[in-house]
Amino acid sequence: MSCSTSPRSLPSEPRIFAPTSRLDSMTPAGLVHAARALSSLSRSVLRCVSRGVWVSRCCADASSASGSTNDAVMSATTNVLTCVTPFGPPSGRTAPVRAHHHRGDGASRVPAAAPARDVAFAGMIGANLMRPDELADLMRSDAPHAVLDLRERGRYERGHVYRTTSVPRRLLETRLPGLVTAPATPVVLCDDDGRLAALARPLLETMGYTGVRILDGGLEAWRAAGRPLVQGVNVPSKVFGERVLHEQKTPEIAPQALAERIDRGEDMVIVDARTFEEYARGCVPGAISVPGGELVLRITDLVPRPDTTIVVHCGGRTRSYIGAESLRRMRLPNPIVALENGTMGWALAGLTLERGADRRPPDASPRGRAAAALVAKRVAAEDGVRFMEPEALRALLDRRRRENVYVLDVRTGEEYAAGHVAGAVWAPGGQAVQATDEYVAVRSGTIVCVCDGLVRSVMTAAWLMRMGLPRVFALAGGLPAWERAGGAVETGHPRPAPFGLEAARAAAGAVAPGDLGDAVVVSVDTSDVYARGHVPGAAWLCRSRLELVVDRAVPDRDARIVVTCADGAQSALAAATLAGLGYARAAVLAGGTGAWTAAGLPVETGPTRLLDEPDDVVLKPYDRGREAMEAYLRWEEALDLEGRSPHALR
Repeated sequence: MSCSTSPRSLPSEPRIFAPTSRLDSMTPAGLVHAARALSSLSRSVLRCVSRGVWVSRCCADASSASGSTNDAVMSATTNVLTCVTPFGPPSGRTAPVRAHHHRGDGASRVPAAAPARDVAFAGMIGANLMRPDELADLMRSDAPHAVLDLRERGRYERGHVYRTTSVPRRLLETRLPGLVTAPATPVVLCDDDGRLAALARPLLETMGYTGVRILDGGLEAWRAAGRPLVQGVNVPSKVFGERVLHEQKTPEIAPQALAERIDRGEDMVIVDARTFEEYARGCVPGAISVPGGELVLRITDLVPRPDTTIVVHCGGRTRSYIGAESLRRMRLPNPIVALENGTMGWALAGLTLERGADRRPPDASPRGRAAAALVAKRVAAEDGVRFMEPEALRALLDRRRRENVYVLDVRTGEEYAAGHVAGAVWAPGGQAVQATDEYVAVRSGTIVCVCDGLVRSVMTAAWLMRMGLPRVFALAGGLPAWERAGGAVETGHPRPAPFGLEAARAAAGAVAPGDLGDAVVVSVDTSDVYARGHVPGAAWLCRSRLELVVDRAVPDRDARIVVTCADGAQSALAAATLAGLGYARAAVLAGGTGAWTAAGLPVETGPTRLLDEPDDVVLKPYDRGREAMEAYLRWEEALDLEGRSPHALR
């Protein structure tokens, strides 16, 4: 590789700044509690710091107001400010901020910049904190609220508060507007110890959210208060699946028994209720891909004989049970069973999965549609599914800045791309039930399910209602009725630009792939994307924790840094953050890593320079091996109604 495209290599053991305060081991919540315990002088200092006022000025104001100073208070204030004050000119090294008596001669020392990670502590000052008991009460109430866990998905999986929504901090600009559409909604931010929440709070306020609070002390304080955490992802949906199994007594078939029946050539139709992508990675031999939300609409055309056994499977348990019970509600004469433990159970039984299958059901025939419509009408009547007229939906969408509104298009991806209600999110029926918390952050919000008529929207709405969501509707007449009423329609799969992206791009300089020179290259892609291919020599950092870890990668604030990602969006936002931390020469790789490879430049593969924990990707149990699959199935089988299980995930 030529010199012009070779980035400067990073130190093999990156230097980490040592804390300058005697309170270096204190958590952010501890700092806030310490601040609360200080005298009126200290509180005056903290108020001034939160507004960006120089320390010498606020100490002078407080001293003048009180008429005297107390050495003990001044010492405590000094220690707190050493940790939390981010103001002052950027520099590569950090000088402690010292509060001092005002001498009246105008002389004062200007504080140097704090380490980048200490910006998080400053974010706690003035924060509206919520105690663990207050959060527990809020989550038990019917009041509108969202509780967002800002940690990466891997940490979230290892333990989180039940019914919190996982939104890694790096995705807030993209995902939050759809998850919480009404900016006045109370939003509680949580993480391990409060630092990520403190960093995120100013962003939410800039985005217009007015009710932002931080879990005081984070999950550490939650646990210390004796409150439980749960493991896993999409836990509420999995709890619901186990509840359905036990309440409905869903018939199951063991993997070995199914394999024997397949070998004997018995009359069966096996359907895989997962997404097509999951199906193609590995399914029971001979299975047809029919995602759960499509089953009722399409099964009649797949099973013409009344004595054909229908077997529903997924990767584990939940979607098998929901799919089987959807079919049982059709009152078909056919035997209907769920495969016990899905493809994981199949693999654990020593049986071989089929890879690369591409069988799909035919388009629903008029006969199949008519049969499914009769079922949907009966289910709507039995379950009390409410319908929303197109005019009412249009008025609701006009109020979505005042109310939390979720319009879920539950059809196939191809149908959604061909045309959908403007602003609707693609949430195929099976996934809307399997991963509800990824679409809906405010449980009291209004959910409107949309399909091409009523079958898929009614079946999805009925399941969401049974999950306990209070305001669920199906769009009367579906998309055709919406179009007849003059409703706006979009095509494709829209990807809203992250909040602040254009401003970040305008502020950050761009470096062409051939002009890296001796720059330090930092990738903020997800760790798996980084491992699949990155600019040679690039270090990987998680953007969610950028302020907290950047010193490890680039201790020199005068260094020339080029930030990259797949498409240039996350890197632009990261470069803006670095500029705010004093890295004046931070820029982005023009066009991202995609432009680098398109230029024919070489890439490096593997997790070569991970300078932060790669906890941003959660592998499926079947990607982790036999022990993980067994642990997952034990965990899921034993889930209680609060998402807890006596068995740990691995």
